Amino acid sequence: MTADIISLLAGIEPGSELAAVRTLRPQATENAQRSFAALLEPAEPGTFPLAERYAVAAFVARLHGFDQATAFYADLLGDEAPEHVAAIESEAASAAVAGPFGLYRETGLQSENAPGAAWAPTAPAALGERLAAALAHAHLLVVRPRESEAGELRKLVAAGWSADDIVSLSQLVAFLAFQLRLAWGLRALGGADLATVAAPAPSAAADSAEAAPATPLITDYPQLARPEAFTQQGLGWVPWLAPVAEEELSERQLEALVEPARAKMPYFRLLARDPGALEARTLTDLDIFFNVDGGIGRAERELAATAASRSNGCVFCASVHSAAATRESGREADVQRLLDEGVGADLGDERWNAVVAASVSLTRTPLAFGAEDVARLRATGLDDASIVDVIGGAAFFNWANRLMLSLGEPEVPARRAVGA
Repeated sequence: MTADIISLLAGIEPGSELAAVRTLRPQATENAQRSFAALLEPAEPGTFPLAERYAVAAFVARLHGFDQATAFYADLLGDEAPEHVAAIESEAASAAVAGPFGLYRETGLQSENAPGAAWAPTAPAALGERLAAALAHAHLLVVRPRESEAGELRKLVAAGWSADDIVSLSQLVAFLAFQLRLAWGLRALGGADLATVAAPAPSAAADSAEAAPATPLITDYPQLARPEAFTQQGLGWVPWLAPVAEEELSERQLEALVEPARAKMPYFRLLARDPGALEARTLTDLDIFFNVDGGIGRAERELAATAASRSNGCVFCASVHSAAATRESGREADVQRLLDEGVGADLGDERWNAVVAASVSLTRTPLAFGAEDVARLRATGLDDASIVDVIGGAAFFNWANRLMLSLGEPEVPARRAVGA
């Protein structure tokens, strides 16, 4: 498939100024489309059939309140499994809620808890156990990503999801969180109409859910040295779902890592269970953050990533990218203020404040980024290429956060845990 789905959803006309701006990040554009193909139209979908993939995508698009994307994915679902269209729309309507919200596991952040009810399909029998579990997982990732835990993966295993398919499902939902935000942001930048489906605020009390049975595929870490709050110091990360053993990585999986050193990292060996999605995602990442041909500076791209991570509650991603923002800018105190005080902190100049505000608007569900965010960024002197980089950096970390949060958790390295 050669179409550029993001440009289609964004309403970008070939030959337009915005289309020309997108050519500054050619690998990001090409590999975002490759991600769509790998996750939604794979040549060999295996035990995660296209009907389930399209059903999840239609559900996720509706949660984001993006009318054009909702129609697009409903059409794909209608072509593949028309019997599911009405049920998915009904489930999505019942599931719509404003996010991100949820409870922090980190003890130092619990004053920021935003409790709300979990969601479960209203008619699980009509969907089947597998698809019902997938929708519940998608809802968790879309609006309550910080509440992910190992037990949530056990529920998928109990419903018949394999380790490979769980990785592909999490990649699919996380990719959509990126794709829809990037398309929406570009749509706003181009001045196209924006329409959202209103979603209520989360209800005050969280529902309790029966724990899924233990499974060898899933690992808990009862003695893990966990971080207590957001930090610029380096953290480790441990997977709940078993990664591919380093010595068992196939040639295709090694190729998908892009950088050979990543074979030592459990996170990338876990994502290697879906090598096509991993490779395309990595190349998208590298172009958005390291291609310095025009656009905004590296520091502001890392700031956008940090702001999205702070808003979603991803302590690991925030640690990596806040440190990078400090390294690129030299503004350690300002970056730390964002981590300590939250996304409403005054960072000392209007450009940085505008980048953070825009990134947070783009991170909200339903999508909230709009003309006011664009105008504020332009008022600081940013051109369209720079604004695309802000949108790209924030959108990408809505992808990264949901993978990090749903598949494992951060740890304090042993040398720091013992005070060394």
